[in-house]
Amino acid sequence: MRLSFLEPLYKEAGPFASVYLDTSRDSAVKDPDAAIAVRWRHLRDDLLAEGADADSLAAVARTVGNDAMVPGTHGQALFTAHGKLVLEDELPLPPARDTAHFGTLPDTMPLIVQHAPGIPYVAVRVQYTGRHSTDAEATVRVDAEAGVWPEAKVAPQGRLHEEIPVAEWLHTAEQLGEHLDALARRNGSEVLVIAGDVWARGILARRLPKSLQGRILTAGGGPAPQAGRALLEDHLDRLFTGRMTTHDRNLLDAFLAQRAHDGASAEGQSATVEALQRGQVRALFLNHRHTLQSPLYLWVGPEPRQLALAEGDLRSYGVETVHQERADVALTRALVGTAAELILVQEEQVKLREGVGVLLRYA
Repeated sequence: MRLSFLEPLYKEAGPFASVYLDTSRDSAVKDPDAAIAVRWRHLRDDLLAEGADADSLAAVARTVGNDAMVPGTHGQALFTAHGKLVLEDELPLPPARDTAHFGTLPDTMPLIVQHAPGIPYVAVRVQYTGRHSTDAEATVRVDAEAGVWPEAKVAPQGRLHEEIPVAEWLHTAEQLGEHLDALARRNGSEVLVIAGDVWARGILARRLPKSLQGRILTAGGGPAPQAGRALLEDHLDRLFTGRMTTHDRNLLDAFLAQRAHDGASAEGQSATVEALQRGQVRALFLNHRHTLQSPLYLWVGPEPRQLALAEGDLRSYGVETVHQERADVALTRALVGTAAELILVQEEQVKLREGVGVLLRYA
């Protein structure tokens, strides 16, 4: 996964306030505004206890809960520096618990986890309940939407909607296929998911361009589209759970091939830190259980590549200003600062030594 979406954050000088908050607005919450206000007051106290300044608190307070137009369960990730909102992102799922941290570096790993796997796709819902014949007097309803999963849960793009007479469905399905092909190309989509009536979706699937034929996944019917949420959200959740992007899968295969031949790869905390110090990492692989609130701490300096397991190691390189940070916080800054990628890997897929491994740019 490319971490370029975090680059604006690391261009700022700290300290940072990093806030993760449940801002769900669903039927389970009687008064969401009041609930969000209570959560924010608790987090505000946490930030004050860590030394947050008044300007940083005010910048968060102005933004908390301003996602009222997003329906259903979700959350917010907010990052401020020196009284300025630096980054705001909608979370597809509420955080496991509300958290707030004030420190030299931003706490970005929970946000990264919610961006993964980052699969680009096109979803199509073909709804028809009439007689399965082109002689029928009814219409086929088609909704289509491109997105990146799972971000699209709370940030859907523009949606195509058409009502097509059944008598014209055979001809129009071919034209629609060309539109979907163009949409997939613009989005860089890896998958085309078609759900709905078996007869109607089958006609569409058979008339899609060859470029899409090998990327089709089908699903049954589903609920009507909901404004502000991803089209076919429940289907996509099931289809994409545990799936990696083609790009990430290729990098993982390259890592495994290099590991098998003692090539351009390394595993374990010490080897990973040394490779990041040299700017040698092309992609870092992390087992899921190591991603959040890691008990390991690293020593860091002012620059992204200044990190070490021991304080003395950094000082031996001439770094004078050093302090400790959680390992995931330090690693993320190093990855963004060296344009390396991060790929979350389940232990069932690949068990990494000490939970971490790297594919190197050179041996």
